[in-house]
Amino acid sequence: MDMKTFRPYDPEQLLLLPPAIQDWLPEGHLARFVSEVVDELDLSAIEGSYVEERGYPPYHPRMMTKILLYGYCTGTYSSRRLADKLVDSVAFRYLAAGNRPDFRTISDFRKEHGAALTGLFGQVLRLCRKAGLVKLGRVAVDGTKIKANASKHKAMSYGRMVTKEAALQREIEELLRRAEATDREEDKLYGPDRSGQELPEELTRRESRLSKIREAKAALEAEAREKALAEGKDAEKARPPDKAQRNFTDPESKIQKTRDGYIQGYNAQVAVDELHQVIVAQQVSPRSPDVEQLLPVVQEVKRVLRRKPKQVVADAGYWSEANVRGMEKDKIEVLIATRRQKHDEPLQACPLGRPPAGLTAKQRMERKLQTKRGRKAYARRKAIVEAPFGQIKHGRGFRQFLRRGLACVQQEWALIATAHNLLKLRTAW
Repeated sequence: MDMKTFRPYDPEQLLLLPPAIQDWLPEGHLARFVSEVVDELDLSAIEGSYVEERGYPPYHPRMMTKILLYGYCTGTYSSRRLADKLVDSVAFRYLAAGNRPDFRTISDFRKEHGAALTGLFGQVLRLCRKAGLVKLGRVAVDGTKIKANASKHKAMSYGRMVTKEAALQREIEELLRRAEATDREEDKLYGPDRSGQELPEELTRRESRLSKIREAKAALEAEAREKALAEGKDAEKARPPDKAQRNFTDPESKIQKTRDGYIQGYNAQVAVDELHQVIVAQQVSPRSPDVEQLLPVVQEVKRVLRRKPKQVVADAGYWSEANVRGMEKDKIEVLIATRRQKHDEPLQACPLGRPPAGLTAKQRMERKLQTKRGRKAYARRKAIVEAPFGQIKHGRGFRQFLRRGLACVQQEWALIATAHNLLKLRTAW
C-alpha cells in the first residue's frame, strides 16, 4: 500500500539565515497600517516629557504608542494581555521590533501619558477629514452606558451612610469602653506589659470603615452644596437626598440605568459623522441623563475640527428647549425627538404649509419631525450612531473601563474612539 506524501514538516528545523519579522506579516496588514500612521503623528507631548537620566534607557514612546493603538484596534485592552501578545503574536512582535516591555511598563506608560494619548484622537480625526471621510453634513449624537472598574455593591446611599456612621460610632465607643475595662483587669492580673491584640484590630477595622463612610458622606454633601449654588439656592441648607449614592472603589462613577438593569458606570458620549461613521467628538460623564451632554459634545466637534456640523440629530433623551436654543444660536439645524415613539404607533399625516403662529418650541420640533424631510433625516439616526457602539462593544469587546476616576476613563474612551477612527481610515485607504 502506497504511503501518502505530505509537505515537509520539521518543528526543530534550524534556519540558515535569521528570520525577519516583517517578512512574516502580509502586506496590507492592520499592524503595518497602524505603524505607518503612528510614524506620521506628532508625539512631541509624550517624547518631551522624558528627561535624560542615568541607567537603562526607556522604551521608545512611538513603539509603546503603536502597541497600545493596535491593541485597542483588535480588542486587546489590558496591559497583561498586551504583554502576552508581545510573546505569541507576530503582529505585536512586528510593532515592538522584538522588544518585550512587561505589563507594568505598558500600564505605567498609559497612565503617565494619558492626557497626551487623548490628543491623538484629534490628530487621527483630522487625518480622516483629510482623506475625505468627514463632511459634517449630518451628525448624530448618542450615549452608551459602560461599566466602571467597580462593583455597584460597593456603593452606599447617603441615608445608609448617616445610619451606618452613627452605628459605627456607637460600636467604637463600646469597644473603647471594653478595652479600657480589659486593660484595668489585665493590669491587675499580669502587670502593665500585656500584649492583647484582638480588640485593637477589631477597633482599627471599624475606625477605617467609619473614616471611609465619613469621607464619602462629606463628598456627597459638597456636591449638594455646589448644586444649590449653581441653582441660586442656599448652600448652607443643602442636603443630599437619602438615595444619593457614592461608590467606595470608584467614587466618581455613578449608578446608570440600562436596558438590562442598573450598573455602576459612566455615560460615554459620541458624535458620529454620517458619511463613514467616523467619531467626530467623544466625552464621558458620570451623570446618567443624556440631555446635559448635547451642547458640550457639539462644542467639542467645533474645537477639534474648527468647523460645526450643518445638522445634528439626537433621540428623545436629549430633548430640552435649552438644547434647541443653543443649536439655533449656533446656526446648526437640530432634530431631537420630543418623546419616545412606540413601535406600533401609526405615523401622523405630514403637515403642509408654513407653521402656524404661537407654537411652542416643542410643538415646532414635533411638526418638523412629521415632515417628509424631517422623517427622512431622523430615520438615519440609528444607522449613523448605533453602528459604532456595536462595533466597539460587540465587535471589539469593550464593555468595561479598566481605569478608575473620570479623568482616567475619559482618556480610555478617547483611545477607544481613536482606534475606531483608525479602522475607518484603514478601510478607506
